[in-house]
Amino acid sequence: MNPEEVAVLAIGVYLVLLVAVAEAARRARVDRSPDDHFLAGRHLGAFVLFFTLYATSYSGNSLLGYPGEAYRRGYLWIMATGFMMAVTVVFHLLVPRMRPIAIARGFVTPGDWIRDRFDGDRGAGALRIAVAILMTIALANYLLAQLTAMGVVASEATGGRIPYSLGVVGLAGMILFYETLGGMRAVAWTDAVQGALMIGGLALMMGWLLRETGGLGGVTQQVAALRPDAVQVPDARSCANWASTVLLLGFGSVVYPQAIQRVFAARSARALRRALGAMSFMPLVTTTVVAMIGVAAIPKLQALGVVEADSVMPRLLGTWAAEGFLAVGVATLIFVGALAAIMSTADSVILSLGSLVAADLLGRARHDPATTRAGKRLAVGIMLAMVAVALLPRTTLWRLIELKMELLIQCVPSFLLALYWGRLRAPAALLGLAVGTAMAGGAALADIKRIAGVHVGLLGLASNVAVCAVFTWFTPRRVEGHSWDAYS
Repeated sequence: MNPEEVAVLAIGVYLVLLVAVAEAARRARVDRSPDDHFLAGRHLGAFVLFFTLYATSYSGNSLLGYPGEAYRRGYLWIMATGFMMAVTVVFHLLVPRMRPIAIARGFVTPGDWIRDRFDGDRGAGALRIAVAILMTIALANYLLAQLTAMGVVASEATGGRIPYSLGVVGLAGMILFYETLGGMRAVAWTDAVQGALMIGGLALMMGWLLRETGGLGGVTQQVAALRPDAVQVPDARSCANWASTVLLLGFGSVVYPQAIQRVFAARSARALRRALGAMSFMPLVTTTVVAMIGVAAIPKLQALGVVEADSVMPRLLGTWAAEGFLAVGVATLIFVGALAAIMSTADSVILSLGSLVAADLLGRARHDPATTRAGKRLAVGIMLAMVAVALLPRTTLWRLIELKMELLIQCVPSFLLALYWGRLRAPAALLGLAVGTAMAGGAALADIKRIAGVHVGLLGLASNVAVCAVFTWFTPRRVEGHSWDAYS
């Protein structure tokens, strides 16, 4: 069998494994409530929780978008390790204070936090819907990135035997199958398999690249000879962009609906602490590696186009697979690991989207089995819409990440600021969100990405927080005795 046929067979075996996991998750189902379907009955232990957080955080963006951006920008992109570390740091600001409240009140979706925190405020319902709309747009964008990445990996791995369009449609169908069948339980269990495959695959690929290029020194010399700009010390504007990206990703990622729901789904605070502790080290062994893969690809894959650069990793694997039988086996394992990582993020996103739209946007009761059914149907509809868009890729994966984060970060005051500042009221949070979103959305429509190296979405967040503070200052204090006072 040639490498392409081996890849087709491996993908087939992997999909059969996912079907088996989904069936096991279905059998473990307790009931049909949203609590069981969307949060696995709140019984995720430290091991599974770690892998589902890991596999969800490191996705098609990490395995295709990050190497592609490193190929385009050179060593400057080592900042990716910094912003992924920032995600874990900021998450520690959210979890210790929010989790006890979430467990005491039985939260299922992010909207439950908004409903409880701002209960009784004028405009609380509008704020919940506005946050849900922004999160839905951001997650739909995220899903689009994963679908695009799935199609690229499937096509490149099989030498076109699985066309890009079939990869997108077929793998999206598989995700809908096991997510609908087993819910969060199936998603988390498959994430454990997918995360392990990704860690092993990245370690093997980095070892091969260093062997081929003569180590980090050899890589740097080769890159410097072809593209001196890729090894230069960053200027002030680049440093500003570095800091802006760290803040954008660090704060934006903490309000990912799927990340918040995993806080709700943990079996215990101890299990969550252990999972987050392990996650603290993962940027060093994941993001650093994928950034170096992109840099090492510069001398091996010259003159790739802007969008083509997102296929750096699968192209390198194709080169490796041509070296012999053993290389075919290892390259195929990495291909499957990359595909697994992408699917693990897509399944988490579609699960969160279903619950978010059903409960937070449409206002379905959070403990009603009918909400579970509505969430499943909505997930199918959203997936079909995103598949149609993914069939015509128009931009880079990194640009999709930036657009998503610049909108999502406008939700931060409604969570982090509201968590630590008891005086914040819904009208102030809603006005701040509107101002920040208008800045970020207007800049995106005008194709303005950054000002002096700083993301416009981050400037929008600064305006958002300023509006919250000023408006709250002129708002009378709330009368004592409200349910939130117990947590202030």
